[in-house]
Amino acid sequence: MKRALIIAAALMVSACGLRPLYSGGSGGNVAQTLRSVEVAPIDGGRSGWMVRTALQDRLGNSQPSQARYRLEVELDDDITGFGIRSDDAVTRERRTLRARYRLVDVSLGTVLLDATAGSDAGIDVVSSEYATVAAEQTALERLSREVADQIVTRLALYASRTGTAQ
Repeated sequence: MKRALIIAAALMVSACGLRPLYSGGSGGNVAQTLRSVEVAPIDGGRSGWMVRTALQDRLGNSQPSQARYRLEVELDDDITGFGIRSDDAVTRERRTLRARYRLVDVSLGTVLLDATAGSDAGIDVVSSEYATVAAEQTALERLSREVADQIVTRLALYASRTGTAQ
């Protein structure tokens, strides 16, 4: 009886239309498309550098001169204080990192994808200024990775839906 239920469940899952995003492994359509994306320099100082590095790590483009697409990213990095005590001291901050990104076809100069990504992190403000600054930097590192993951996931979905490849 158990075996029949497992087989029935497997058949239902296979009939639902789900398919792997990265089918074909490194030679598949999505992986080839991601490798053909060059990440343009990102303004924003440390946050721009961190997001660009995270994107380059995830995309795996080792030869930007052969890029078919260019990824242009604009960042908005903001820290807002809230949780005000009676003496007007901030006890909590929220760091927000938002990115507007565009995937551009290099040969045509047309924008293929225009979207946004973003994430937030809460930070406790403590009496040690060093600890607060360290927490803000740690939050930026995590947010940079999260935003890069969101962008790469959206690019992979775009590649899988459009069938673009090099």
